[in-house]
Amino acid sequence: MGRMLIQAVTASEHCTLAAATEREGSPHLGNDAATLVGVDALGITVREALSATDGIDTIIDFTTPHATLQHAKFAAEHGIAMVIGTTGLDDAGIAQLHTTMAAQSVVMAPNFSVGINLALQLAERTAATLGEEYDAEILETHHRHKMDAPSGTALALGQAVAAGRGIDFSQRAVYARHGLTGPRNRGDIGFAVMRAGSVVGDHATFFISDEEQIEIRHVAHDRMVFAKGAVRAANWLATQQPGWYTMANVLGF
Repeated sequence: MGRMLIQAVTASEHCTLAAATEREGSPHLGNDAATLVGVDALGITVREALSATDGIDTIIDFTTPHATLQHAKFAAEHGIAMVIGTTGLDDAGIAQLHTTMAAQSVVMAPNFSVGINLALQLAERTAATLGEEYDAEILETHHRHKMDAPSGTALALGQAVAAGRGIDFSQRAVYARHGLTGPRNRGDIGFAVMRAGSVVGDHATFFISDEEQIEIRHVAHDRMVFAKGAVRAANWLATQQPGWYTMANVLGF
């Protein structure tokens, strides 16, 4: 994703790459960020940390929960906005982010694809229309290296279903079935996870009754779709007041 973001930023008419960071010990440290993605050198060396002299307006962060919290501290100290695509943050981490970035502008989303954000809207509306008579199940597939499960996008789809039904997602989500589980409880929102190969991202939300089945599916073929969405969010954020936003706000939903 770091490479995709560099490509998307350098291709944008409205953005300029100011800095790029990598984890400690990365073989990319010390390299020119632009040459890593096959474009002309920009004189921006990949470093372990950001600097106040970088002239940054917005940080686009697709890293790890720990790194994101560290970047948020830097952003808050220097009045910098953030676009956050990191997944796997627990409730405490998200609460810390809200506290740290209380005076800044933030767009945070589990998925920056325009298509998946449309799918979220469709899932909520479908759930509201069909009600609990239709069993809701979410199946997601990602590459073998993904660290968290279910994916942040799958969880967002489940939350959209819960919102459409007007129920508490945390009380109705079912993440695992094994052994003698008994019959399915009416109104549950089930999750199934696959990890295999190099799948970029495949999410399907099913609504199934005794008579019919509706499926809302999104398949990402290239990670560039996430990078383009993040750059779109960064451009949008530049004109917003401090606050906490999602891709629904960016897209006008």
